[in-house]
Amino acid sequence: MSNTTERVTISVVDRIADVRMVRADKRNALDNDMFNALASVGDQLKTMDDVRAVVLSGEGASFCAGLDFGSFQAMASSKATTDSSPRLNAGDMTEGRITHLAQQVCWVWQEIPVPVIAAIHGHALGGGLQIALGTDIRIVHPDTQLSIREVHWGLIPDMTGTLMLSRLVRPDIAKDLVFSARIFSGTEAFEIGVATRLSSDPRSDALALAAEIAHRSPEAIRGAKQLLNRLANAGAAEQFAAERQAIGQLIGTPNQIEAVMAHFEKRPASFNPVT
Repeated sequence: MSNTTERVTISVVDRIADVRMVRADKRNALDNDMFNALASVGDQLKTMDDVRAVVLSGEGASFCAGLDFGSFQAMASSKATTDSSPRLNAGDMTEGRITHLAQQVCWVWQEIPVPVIAAIHGHALGGGLQIALGTDIRIVHPDTQLSIREVHWGLIPDMTGTLMLSRLVRPDIAKDLVFSARIFSGTEAFEIGVATRLSSDPRSDALALAAEIAHRSPEAIRGAKQLLNRLANAGAAEQFAAERQAIGQLIGTPNQIEAVMAHFEKRPASFNPVT
């Protein structure tokens, strides 16, 4: 079985769903089509009873380089909609969900009843890393460049990242990564607990692990994921609502726009004092 959209493909072989982001020319950066495709694919996987494990990866040089630069440029110019940069619909809510769309493309991997393994290489920045954090297991190339990048853009990690990161690393490490927005390697990601395993070929090793899982009792695997998530994801709805409130207070403010402008103009930022 296979299914292809403009941004994401799925093929199912031997009860393993191989999900790939396919915007390689943009390092699989997140635009409206990518957000919608990931959420749709995730919803589809939730109903596929024959699937026993999922592998998520990106084609080309990177897993996912984060939000498309065009969206940041639109923020900097204070234009919500232009012909070249349509309004980003990542903040759209769907009735009955605890997430907006940008959160859902990370959270949906937790809602899928079988294990989801991310195979990460190249870059996993900002929203790209938050998508990876939403999976159950992360197999990472040692040379991968990762970053909780949002503060660099005058924002906060609002794609479930505050919950997912905090359950993996010590609070001081989470604060270091978020406050500094620094880029760190796959090797460091493993040392601090962000990466589950290191691999010179993450996708091959992820598929091999998925095959091992697929040969276990499917009821036992599903039951185990449900129970582990019950503990790990306690308070998720409240935390995601707090993320949405915080990001809503930041987008389009003078200091947030200044952060973006400083990046594109390659100069130090000059921020207004907090009032």
